[in-house]
Amino acid sequence: MDVIKTLAGELQIREGQVQAAVKLIDEGNTIPFIARYRKEATGSLNDEVLRNLDERLKYLRNLEDRKEQVIASIGEQEKLTEELERKIREAKTLVAVEDLYLPYRPKRRTRAGIAREKGLMPLADQIFLQEMSVPAIEEAEGFVSEEKGVATAKEALDGAMDILAERISETAEYRTYIRKITMEEGMLTSSARNEKETSVYEMYYQFSEPVKKAAGHRILALNRGEKEKFLNVKIEAPEEKILRYLEKQIIKKDSRNTAPVLQAVLEDSYRRLIGPAIEREIRAGLTEKAEAGAIRVFGKNLKQLLMQPPVADRVVLGWDPAFRTGCKLAVVDGLGKVLDTVVIFPTAPQNKVEESKQILKNLIRKYGISLISLGNGTASRESEQVIVELLKEIPEKVQYVIVNEAGASVYSASRLATEEFPKFDVGQRSAVSIARRLQDPLAELVKIDPKSIGVGQYQHDMNQKKLSEALGGVVEDCVNRVGVDLNTASASLLEYISGISKAVAKNIVAYREENGRFEARNQLLKVAKLGPKAYEQCAGFLRINDGKNPLDATGVHPESYAAAKTLLERLGYTTDDVKERRLDGISGKISDYKKLAEELGVGEITLQDIVKELEKPARDPREDMPKPILRSDVLDMKDLKPGMILKGTVRNVIDFGAFVDIGVHQDGLVHISQMCDRFIKHPLEVVSVGDIVEVKVLDVDLKKQRIALTMKING
Repeated sequence: MDVIKTLAGELQIREGQVQAAVKLIDEGNTIPFIARYRKEATGSLNDEVLRNLDERLKYLRNLEDRKEQVIASIGEQEKLTEELERKIREAKTLVAVEDLYLPYRPKRRTRAGIAREKGLMPLADQIFLQEMSVPAIEEAEGFVSEEKGVATAKEALDGAMDILAERISETAEYRTYIRKITMEEGMLTSSARNEKETSVYEMYYQFSEPVKKAAGHRILALNRGEKEKFLNVKIEAPEEKILRYLEKQIIKKDSRNTAPVLQAVLEDSYRRLIGPAIEREIRAGLTEKAEAGAIRVFGKNLKQLLMQPPVADRVVLGWDPAFRTGCKLAVVDGLGKVLDTVVIFPTAPQNKVEESKQILKNLIRKYGISLISLGNGTASRESEQVIVELLKEIPEKVQYVIVNEAGASVYSASRLATEEFPKFDVGQRSAVSIARRLQDPLAELVKIDPKSIGVGQYQHDMNQKKLSEALGGVVEDCVNRVGVDLNTASASLLEYISGISKAVAKNIVAYREENGRFEARNQLLKVAKLGPKAYEQCAGFLRINDGKNPLDATGVHPESYAAAKTLLERLGYTTDDVKERRLDGISGKISDYKKLAEELGVGEITLQDIVKELEKPARDPREDMPKPILRSDVLDMKDLKPGMILKGTVRNVIDFGAFVDIGVHQDGLVHISQMCDRFIKHPLEVVSVGDIVEVKVLDVDLKKQRIALTMKING
């Protein structure tokens, strides 16, 4: 297989782009580095395409390695033919390779293996040739042998039939057809193990849909229902069609001596061996595809969440709500430094509302708090009521935001949080995290395992290794796209920078603490275990503000400094103009990028990127994202009426719709059918996490705590 050609076809990009990307990956370059600083080589492939390419490259190389192992194994058995080798080499998937290898794979003892040991292979061959002049049972009498443990003719015939059933089940051509027809015409069904038992899986108690139309979220739901022992799930294949196909392939002569035996053999082969194996394969394939889709959605949601714009330069009060143990508060200044922490008890059972309000008023006056970041957990609704009453009583202009606190408790109990705040309890740490995730979502959320951030579905049911790798890639892409301040970034943020490992991130922080702030990017080379290759990968993503070289505060890579300086000189500027941000509009002074790039000794795309960076140094791409909704009043679920139009924030996007926070503590669901007037395959075509959307209330079910919304406002 030509891997380069295959990848180019799959990803619909040029072979030259694939070749360049593969070469760069093999040389140890990271995806963010290739996407940002090797655009010339790859033809500007973005990080998403590069990650897909990297994943498929690993699969295809694994496939080629497996082919070599299979060919070698069959060769050692001296059973490899030219035709078989050709088929293996031409196989497009691991499943196809394993089908071809099946007859030669070392086996544990099977019924057919035992029959072969008893010398029944010649009888099986005679039946298969369909040229017997006597009934098969009479022919089997000649194979009765006390010495070999064959007591009767029936035993001999049964053994021969077992050999044939296994032979049929191991024929790659038959398995390929049966797999294909089961995928095309099979039905995925489920039934209740106990119909009287109530559960969240009741819609699947009598469920059936074509295998080829099975939606990913339903596959994952069925799997979970089966795992939790509420459901029986199976695939009903078009058995009659499959048996007729096998008859046509195997029963070549209408011989009454062998035809009935072969009929019984192929039925046994399908029902006992092929059918169950194909069902397992198809279900595993459906699960893998469903998981890949769910991981992709989770990744897109996570990216939107991480790329939410920071609420900069405001003193924020983080509020971790609770009942019995009290609400934990943390005051955090505009740079994320903790100024104060306190516990108040405005909620049941203590209900010290007035006392709590007084504490809050004092904090607001003392620290100049202008924003309250309220976690959306237990007692959030009751806390919000107190906040709204308070805001009406004070002269200061204070607003509040409901923040998704998913993962805050995970972080607050982690070793990282203990190291960061050794004297705080878990509640105080959680309140700090809730405040900071509003101030800088990216810097705070990287401290939490992405799986715990709560913007996916069925994340605990899927392949955890694949999920972690995919989400880690998303975080890495986001952190590198934004870039980090080398002198303030935490180790947990630095470890996501291209080329920097966990150990090196800690070494950077240790170096900073020992030697003071970094004054230049090339000082990184003095950090333990950070060599030239790691420096090449990370330098462009690390910013130094007010350092010796103003270019260190930009996304211009050190390898392009000479070109950047020459460019500035030609246009009549110096690096001081970069520092003072006086370069807005310099792109208009360049008439011929191609010619200038050649003169500067850089690629044209690289030159365009340099100019963009010099115009707006270290511009934060998060500025383009929708800002969070700041509230000063509260709505209750019972206040909602069908027809009301509200603004809300998309909190989660799943396969069948999106959950929108409209400020009533119960996110409403916009079903995929209520998103727009045109047909869409997935909600992500219309919305993303963090989007601010206008919705109309369709229905409110107070008993079930469900809100149905629509984005078809004029419908």
